[in-house]
Order: sequence, then structure tokens, then C-alpha cells
Amino acid sequence: MNKGKFVYAQIVEFLPQRVFDTIVLKYDGNRYVKHFTCWNQLLVMVFGQLTNRDSLRDLIVAIEAHNRKSYHLGFGKSVTRSNLSKANENRNHRIFEEFAYYLIGVARQKLENNDFEIKGKVYAFDSTTVDLCLSVFWWAKFRKNKGGVKIHTLLDITTQIPVFVHITTASVNDVNAMDIIPYEAGAYYIFDRGYVDYTRLYKITKLESSFVIRARKNLKFEVKTNNPVDETTGVITDQTGFLKGFYTSKDYPESLRRVAFYDKDKNTTLIFLTNNFELTAEQVAMLYKNRWQIELFFKWIKQHLKIKSFWGTSQNAVRIQIYSAIIAYCMVAIVGHDLQIDRTTYEILQILGISLLDKTPVNELFTNIDINDVKERNDNQLTLNLF
Repeated sequence: MNKGKFVYAQIVEFLPQRVFDTIVLKYDGNRYVKHFTCWNQLLVMVFGQLTNRDSLRDLIVAIEAHNRKSYHLGFGKSVTRSNLSKANENRNHRIFEEFAYYLIGVARQKLENNDFEIKGKVYAFDSTTVDLCLSVFWWAKFRKNKGGVKIHTLLDITTQIPVFVHITTASVNDVNAMDIIPYEAGAYYIFDRGYVDYTRLYKITKLESSFVIRARKNLKFEVKTNNPVDETTGVITDQTGFLKGFYTSKDYPESLRRVAFYDKDKNTTLIFLTNNFELTAEQVAMLYKNRWQIELFFKWIKQHLKIKSFWGTSQNAVRIQIYSAIIAYCMVAIVGHDLQIDRTTYEILQILGISLLDKTPVNELFTNIDINDVKERNDNQLTLNLF
């Protein structure tokens, strides 16, 4: 079925074009467009993500080197630096945002598993900052001489899929992003201590959801009950009580649980607060330990997708590129699931990145390649592979 098709043309078939076209129609994205449609734009942006292009010029040079293949790759009749730049500047970023969220839903459904120790939805929330040159990205003012954007992300721990992505300038305080998290009743939410805001945490309690958060050093806690612990597990104390302080106690008037855990690997003691009284103290510590997965996710996408250097300078172009990275990530996860590829997302991306212009059937591609022979990609290797 895929004989004669480029690998890239094969994998973009996993993207539901009808869904994308419906979203484009909603925002009138193809108005006055003759050749370079929103679909063409999407495929070019995803191609740039998978091939790790450093700049708009770099991306266009790579495409122009294979201009005879552009139509078969889904790029349309012609892709120029001018039409791609204008498309990223002017077309509504919500087209790419809504399509990213649709793919997130598909990927989560496909990758759903029940192997995690705690049953139910488990999410970690954090943000990562991408530094920008203020003289170029004038709208992203952060400090006096520095610009930046923050990518606030809610990661599904069990599927490794980001379920919510909110993009702001780096000057926005992290706790403000907690106001727009799409909370689910009965779910677990894990936060670092930068998100200690008792009014917002109490909102989670009123929604009948659970949170685990690392406490600040100045925590004032009135102990009512000391629960028995097994110190061989690393748990030092497991206490129930109330927050002390006039304003603090009003912000969070109900009882809380404080768990102290000794991390022997880092030789440090961590204090956690949670509104869940049913989990064991060890499970509370285990939940917070899994918060590290969102840090790994940020590190992964910064290393292997393009969200640190941008192909446009406007806020709209930056958003389109970030959502294109999320789309590429979800597409790779879906391809891995549907083709039953027994490799990590990173390994799949590595192999795809050096094989997009091959005509090997994708399922055979992963059978024939030894991952130990696939090296870390750098600019020189990509140039050899693409040209």
C-alpha cells in the first residue's frame, strides 16, 4: 500500500486531515489562499520539527533542495520563505492549537494503560521558560534587557502526553496559570513548591480532586494527629492537622496532611502537603517523585524538537511553532502505538528524522534499523541525510 511513498508521506496519514480542515473552516484560515493552504503549512512545520531545523532559512533551504518532492510530501506547489513567513505571521494560531488538543485526546486514548500503581488520572503541572532576544521578540518582555515565553504544561503521567498547554510571556507568575487548569473531579495533581497558593489549592479540594505539593520551608502547621509510619520506606512522619496563621487558615480552612520523606539519593528531607487521606504515606512520596517526569518531558522536547529557536518573531508565529511541536510529538506517539513499535518516542523520532525521504514502508523501517547504530543527530548529520 505504501510502495513508492516517502516515509514522511506515510506518517502524515496518521494526521486526520478532515478534522484539521473543519478547524480551518471554523477560523476561515484558507481565505484568499490560492496555493499554500493551512494543511500545507502544517506539514511544512511538522517536517521542520522532525528534521530539527534551526531557522526559517534552514528549513526552506532543506525543502528547496528537494523541490521536486514537495508535492508528494504534501507541501503544495511551492514553499518559499516569504509565503511560510506570512502564513505564520497572519494565520490564526488557534487552528494549530485546537488541532493539537484533538491529537492529544487521540494519543491519550490510544496510550491509556492501567499499570500505574495508583488508579485514576494523575497529572503533573509545571512550566518551562524559553529565553528570547528582547530586541527581536519585543512583545515578550521579561526583565529589563531580556525576553522570554513560558510554556505551562499539564502532563498525564500515565501516558506521557501533555494534556494542557498554556503559552504566556515569561513575566507571568506560575501560580496564575493554576486558574485555567481544566481540573477533573477525582484526579491527582502534583505541584512543586513554586505553586504553593492555598486559595488555589483549596479550589482543588472543593472540586473533590487531590493534590500533592512540596511545602515551603516557612510552613506553619498545627499537628492534630500523628499517624504510624514505617521508616524503612523513607517516610519520617505522617501527620494530620491545620495550617497556622490568620490569613493562611482562612485561605485553606480544612485539615491537611503533612508527610516528611527522606530522599537517601539526594541526602535531603522533603516535606509534602496533600488533601488526600486515603493514600499511604509511601504513595504520597511516590506521586511527588513522578513529578520529575514533566522535567524530563521539557528536557526532551527542548533537545529533540524546535521550541528554543523560532522561525518567526511575532507572538502568533511562536505559538504556531510550539503547537506544531506538540502535534509532531503526538503524531510520533500515535505512529508508535498503531504500528506496535516497541521503541521509545525518542528512538522513533531519531529513526524518522533520518528517514523521512526514504521510500521504505514505515513498519519495515523500524524492523530493519538497529537503534544502536542511530547516533545523536547534529547539524552535520542532518545535512548529509537531507541533501
